[in-house]
Amino acid sequence: MKRDKYHKSQSNDNAPFEYVNKRELMEKLEPLIDNTLMRFGLIPVEVELVRENHRWFLRIFIYSTQRNVSLDDCENVSRSLSDFLEELIPFKYYLEVSTPGIERKLRSDKEYLIFRGKDINLKLKEAVDESGEKQFVAKIVDFDEKEGLTVFAYKDKKDILIKKENIISARLYSSEI
Repeated sequence: MKRDKYHKSQSNDNAPFEYVNKRELMEKLEPLIDNTLMRFGLIPVEVELVRENHRWFLRIFIYSTQRNVSLDDCENVSRSLSDFLEELIPFKYYLEVSTPGIERKLRSDKEYLIFRGKDINLKLKEAVDESGEKQFVAKIVDFDEKEGLTVFAYKDKKDILIKKENIISARLYSSEI
């Protein structure tokens, strides 16, 4: 689900991005985005500000642990943020608010916690048991930054602890595809 909206800053339409500190700008944007999403019962999975084909995009991926996120949710978030973002972002940009997708690649540690209880397709550098498998589907049980990712391996019917450095990739998995 996706809601796009083009935004043109009123303050300085031609301000080149080189004069804006991206890290500082994101530090201002993220609390605003977090608070807005919290009002709608949503969680920010990822917020990114990127330039593609000479255009700037502010992408916000939203999720709810309580319900499915709808197009209306994406539109409501976009409308609620628009005026505030216009004041903070001094250049033209496109706002994209969407769900993470049913086969999203997990990109950050916090996503393991956000998607706790969900199935993932794991690719590992080294097998974690005698089966020798380096790729399998499992359910996220827990994540600890120091210990690693605990998953329930369906094939072995047991919990397995996987060190973070052993994970090549983790992707949400849906058997419905």
